[in-house]
Amino acid sequence: MPSARDLFKRLRVLVLEHHDVQRALTVKTLLGIGSIDVLQAADGQGALALLQRHGGVDIALCDIQTLVVDGLAFLSCVSEARLVSGVIICSAMPGELVHAVEQIVRLQGLEWLGHAGKPALAQVLNPLLQAYRANSRPRIARPSVAPDQPGAEEIHRGINRQEFCAWFQPKFHLSNGLIQGAEVLLRWQRSPGEVWSPATFLPAVEQYGLLDTIFFSLFEQGLRLQRHMCSAGNGFKLAFNLEASQLACPHFVDRIRDMLSAHGASPASVTFELTETGLLQAPGMCITNMVRLRMLGCDLSIDDFGVGYSSLERLCQLPFNEVKLDAGFIRDFKQPRSGAVISAVLGLARGLNMRVVAEGIETIEQLRSLQSLGCHLGQGYLYARPMSEAHMTNWAFTGDPALWRTAVSPAG
Repeated sequence: MPSARDLFKRLRVLVLEHHDVQRALTVKTLLGIGSIDVLQAADGQGALALLQRHGGVDIALCDIQTLVVDGLAFLSCVSEARLVSGVIICSAMPGELVHAVEQIVRLQGLEWLGHAGKPALAQVLNPLLQAYRANSRPRIARPSVAPDQPGAEEIHRGINRQEFCAWFQPKFHLSNGLIQGAEVLLRWQRSPGEVWSPATFLPAVEQYGLLDTIFFSLFEQGLRLQRHMCSAGNGFKLAFNLEASQLACPHFVDRIRDMLSAHGASPASVTFELTETGLLQAPGMCITNMVRLRMLGCDLSIDDFGVGYSSLERLCQLPFNEVKLDAGFIRDFKQPRSGAVISAVLGLARGLNMRVVAEGIETIEQLRSLQSLGCHLGQGYLYARPMSEAHMTNWAFTGDPALWRTAVSPAG
């Protein structure tokens, strides 16, 4: 029979405790039991940053007072980012308060492992840890990425060197060829001649809990370009891609609002695009934040519309005011089924008072077909490929900056 030390040597435990002495005692107790990988933090914000840097843990051992002060947002974020599997509470509080916190933990989708009292003694913690290990479960807390994906240290180095850059693909009014704005895309500028697309690193970024860090850097870069573009007196809308998991963080919208205010940007000049497949099982906080974004004045777009599983249901339930037609339908527009889908989506959007953006426009023939069907906005290689901030600035102001007219002439 394995010893307790052998049984627990692979556990990763986070100690969340605001009191320095209590935290040190708890860490010492855990190390004595055999949990040899212990992280510690004094508050929820510091704990989240720690997990984003070092990867997830099996168990968060939380002081109940620290948790109530600022740790509830922490629980929501780590649950969505899959950075914590189970929670143990340390407290000398009455049982009814512990029970209330237990319900909160369970509602966040985390495993409730029990109450260890305070101070957390080895004879109490030991059975809780044994029960966790004895229960056969998928280990969700530790980052696991494909061998060809970059590691956490490499990504952190890229963040510190500001190598994660915003690229921009312009969007156009299809009726007259004027620029409406741009979709903001993520690229990793590894070196002057080496640019990586998200497919080569984004899964690792998500696994290591760094998606928000990179997103807000991208948001900052986009708002900076927008301010420059609008200096010529033209409106310039930006569209940013979001994962549903990002909206599960309670403070996400507050940060968006603060950054918009700092840049003097109108919320109405920003659209957030979410894929419908990511919203199939969206938690309540995600939907709440979608409503908050709309109330702030931002637009919400359902991306890749028509390739998910419950498009019409989600379109009616969630506060979208824009639809992005998937490029696959545009590419196959001559096929009867694809043509029917395009016509149906445009008609549905008109009935719901929603904009439609066609993506992946590559030929004049596709453009003319969309124009004839009454589609007003689009993007694609026919107009412009994604480009860096410097290239976007030079490209947009070539010729008459008051018009920013594309080389593709409108239908006449």
